[in-house]
Amino acid sequence: MFEEIRIQSLGVIESSTLELGPGLTAITGETGAGKTMIVTALGLLMGGRADSGAVRRGAKAARVEGVVDASGLADLTTSVDELGGEVEDGRVLLARNISSEGRSRAFVGGASVPAAQLNELADALVAVHGQSDQHRLLKASAQREALDRFGGETVAGLLDAYRELHKELGATERELADVVAHARERAREADLLRFGLEEVGAVEPQPGEDVALASEEARLGFADTLRGAAELAREALSSEQDQPDALGAVAAARRVLDGVREHDDEAAALADRLAEVSYLLADVAADVASYAAGLDTDPARLAVVSERRAALVALTRKYGETIDEVLAWSQQASVRLLELDGTDDRIAALREQRDDLRNRLAEAAVALSEVRQAAAGRLADEITAELGLLAMPHARVSLAVTQTEEQEPADDAGQMPLKVGERWLRYTSHGIDEVEFLLAANTGSEARPLHKGASGGELSRVMLALEVALAGTSPVPTFVFDEVDSGVGGKAAVEIGRRLAQLARTSQVLVVTHLPQVAAYADRHVVIAKSTDGVVTTSGLTVLSEDERARELSRMLAGMEESDTALAHAEELLEAARASRS
Repeated sequence: MFEEIRIQSLGVIESSTLELGPGLTAITGETGAGKTMIVTALGLLMGGRADSGAVRRGAKAARVEGVVDASGLADLTTSVDELGGEVEDGRVLLARNISSEGRSRAFVGGASVPAAQLNELADALVAVHGQSDQHRLLKASAQREALDRFGGETVAGLLDAYRELHKELGATERELADVVAHARERAREADLLRFGLEEVGAVEPQPGEDVALASEEARLGFADTLRGAAELAREALSSEQDQPDALGAVAAARRVLDGVREHDDEAAALADRLAEVSYLLADVAADVASYAAGLDTDPARLAVVSERRAALVALTRKYGETIDEVLAWSQQASVRLLELDGTDDRIAALREQRDDLRNRLAEAAVALSEVRQAAAGRLADEITAELGLLAMPHARVSLAVTQTEEQEPADDAGQMPLKVGERWLRYTSHGIDEVEFLLAANTGSEARPLHKGASGGELSRVMLALEVALAGTSPVPTFVFDEVDSGVGGKAAVEIGRRLAQLARTSQVLVVTHLPQVAAYADRHVVIAKSTDGVVTTSGLTVLSEDERARELSRMLAGMEESDTALAHAEELLEAARASRS
């Protein structure tokens, strides 16, 4: 719930703090004192449209802050964390700044956020009912949700089961539509894969074969050149023509050093190293001779290798950079081809699965619709009974639970309407039902949608009756009623106060009122007092004591705070309200 609302430079309010608590808080004051600024401030905290005209004259900006007790509201805490805000000591600070130029900034837990996100967050915290507001329960989705909450666990269980089937059916229909829509493309893809696999299979490449053949082709193509080079190298190492060679030169050097080795150990070591070199040169000379002897010119083998390489290159142009990549593609293509060749079987299996899910979904939708119809009758009776106590004795509320029929589909491609019995019906994730609250304000009048069938004051009372009937099931912890008592008085006003107090047993309730009968039922009474220095008008918020409440109620009753008769009447109202609440 809201623990505190701080307002600065908003309208006629210069700087005020409204401390709130559980139960019912009544806000009263003289006309023009700024009572509606409280509702305006809450609207800004809910992400409502910022109006620079609401900034106090002479101020650069207006600021509204709200301290929310987030204990027990796990979803709120999670949302604040996701927005980058902080929850301190179980409390969240919501804030809104509006400059006199019209710029607006919103904050959640100290983090700057778009006003739309503030609206999404605060919409689950506060429901505002006023004659000029867009009421939460005027939305079709909110009316259906209200009926479902009233239906309790029975509706909730059926709705959960329906949604699970709806989710599964949606996934199946999307997969089926994709497979059917791409059947031709899949057939073309299968033909291409089959052709490629046949090409690879005809060549039968081996791993690493392209590299080995490239090396062999280069050796065969330059056999004469390689043999000549090898012969020259052999001659340089070990000549058979008594020509100077490497082995002879090394042997001569070794003999010279061997002749003096007894005179110096270092000379002996050098002679030994030259002996090692001569052995190595002899081995190399033998290897080079063997290499030269093994180089044969084989034009037939060269032609075979070149032809094989050409076949392998044809594969690497299409299916991979190397033969190893070609073989990897072949494996993947084989797996994919098995999938594509099973398209017809997959379509048949998906259609069978879809039809089964649609039958089960239709059964779940009918069961859900039946319990909604029963709950709609009970809820309508409760709201109508409440209206009879709120100065609308001839008003009747009904709930229309209807379905929208669709034409029978020409084919089974994509999502179709749901066949229930012999009818094809539109369906959503919430079922086949469309729920609408209807009001007949007077005897004999036609029942019409709420936003068309009631005046502003009547609509506020319908909303109060609805909220009382839904008390304990609403997810919104705070309700604000702005002049819900407009156009009523006497006994009806007392009943409005009693109903607000009843709603306040399970929720935090704020009411802006002109009627003492309503204010008497409040657990906390806040008065907005207006003062002026002849130039600037300001308003301040004051929480009244019990004695001060009696004087404020007497002012509201007779316009005279010190009237003994009015004061006695006020005390009588307070006593009656206390007895009623207890």
